[in-house]
Formats: sequence, C-alpha cells, structure tokens
Amino acid sequence: MRGKTAVITGASAGIGEELAVALAERGAQLVLAARSEELLARVKQRCEQAGGQALVVPTDVGDPEACRRLVARAVEAFGGIDYLVNNAGLTMRGLFEDVTDLSLFERLMRVNYLGSVYCTHEALPHVKARRGMLVAISSLTGKNGVPGRTGYSASKHAMQGFFDSLRIELRGTGVDVLVVSPGFVATDIRVRALGPDGTPGKSDIPEETHGMMSVRTCADIILRAMERREREVVMMPAAKLIMALKAFVPGVLDSFAARTMKKMKQVRL
Repeated sequence: MRGKTAVITGASAGIGEELAVALAERGAQLVLAARSEELLARVKQRCEQAGGQALVVPTDVGDPEACRRLVARAVEAFGGIDYLVNNAGLTMRGLFEDVTDLSLFERLMRVNYLGSVYCTHEALPHVKARRGMLVAISSLTGKNGVPGRTGYSASKHAMQGFFDSLRIELRGTGVDVLVVSPGFVATDIRVRALGPDGTPGKSDIPEETHGMMSVRTCADIILRAMERREREVVMMPAAKLIMALKAFVPGVLDSFAARTMKKMKQVRL
C-alpha cells in the first residue's frame, strides 16, 4: 500500500476513519471525504501520526458536482487514484407502515447508492489507468431484507447489483471490484439513523448491541481483502448461514425475520 492513493468517502468516523488510519499505517496517501471538515481534520491528524499523507476534501456524495471536485482534488494532489472506497452511508430504523416522511427513502438512495455511482463514474478512468480497485462498503442487508430497514436494505441491494454488474464490465481492464458486507459493527451510524419521520436519532426500535464487531477488526478485514484483491467479503459466520437459508429454504428465513418484526411491534406498543 506504500505510495498508493486511496479516496475514502464517509471517512470522518466509523469504518471509514479506521480504514483510513490502517491504510496510513502502511504508508498510503489518503483523500478523506465526508461532509464535516472539522471531523475530517481530526482523522487527517490520526493518519499523519500513523505515517501516511492525508488530504481533506469536504464532500456531500449526494451531489454529483461535489463528487467531481473530490476526484479532481485527489488527482491534482497525488497524480491519480489506486483505490476508491465507497463507504459514505445513512441508515434508518422503523417499520415501513410507520413511515410518515417518504423522502427518507430518496435520501438513503441518494447517499448509499447514487453517491457510490457518482464517485465511481468520476474516478473510474483514473482507477483504470493504475489498474486499481473499486471498494463498496455494503451491508448484510444488501444480501437479505431486514425488518425495520426497508429503505436501507433497498439502497444496499442497489449498491450490490451495481458493483456486481460493473465487475463484469471491467473484466480484462485490470480493475478489481470488492463488495464488503459487514454485520453489526460498533459504529455510531445507528445513533444517527433516520426515524420514520425522517428525523435523525429518533427510533422506536431498540439498539442491537450483542456481539458487535469492533471497528478496527472490521477495517483490518477490509484491508486484507483489498491487499488480496478479493471480489467479496461477507463478515460473520451467521451471515453465511443466512445466505444459505435464503438460497435453499427461504421460508425458514422469512419466519425468523417475521418473529423479529413481531418483537419490534411489541416494543413499539
């Protein structure tokens, strides 16, 4: 990774921040993107202390022009792009029947899915020039629907389909596409989740805390997959079981999900 340039969206906290620091420890050049310049400045300091170079570019990935500026700044500063990590994301917490602001579905799709499309479209020529890698930080909800996450799951399904299709288109170009599906990771994304009324931080669904993976462990798994140029990482053994159930006995999986939804309704009442 030494001397390689990685653009990371959603780099101001959570998985994006820890992955940036892990890359910096290996001597990478980081382009840190997120909406908060103040939070990015803190991550930049961590990256530089870890031994890497870092450039802060405040970016709203839901804005195509902002994504164009992000890529232009990265190329101007470091001459090209080896890795684009599409990590920026929003989540939601609430049953669909309780949703009162449908615009939250548009917000989730614009950030989680279209933000990746915008950044990838701008960065692709530069990544191809260096035979680099596109990384999509998806979710297990992109593999299977989860009650209380309809909008989030839909956006991650879209992300998965986009990068799976793009991987085929890029065969023979030297560009690899990695889709990462973390499970429950100890980040604050759930604290900022959009509630049924579209307001961040409001939810009637209890927080899942048992068995969460640490952010650094998650980042290390992603980094190892990047180094090995893998095509997909599905974290947590239980997730692989869920995928098998979906393929061979989908009714069993639906029954399990339905019991989960029933518990949610009981809590809400």
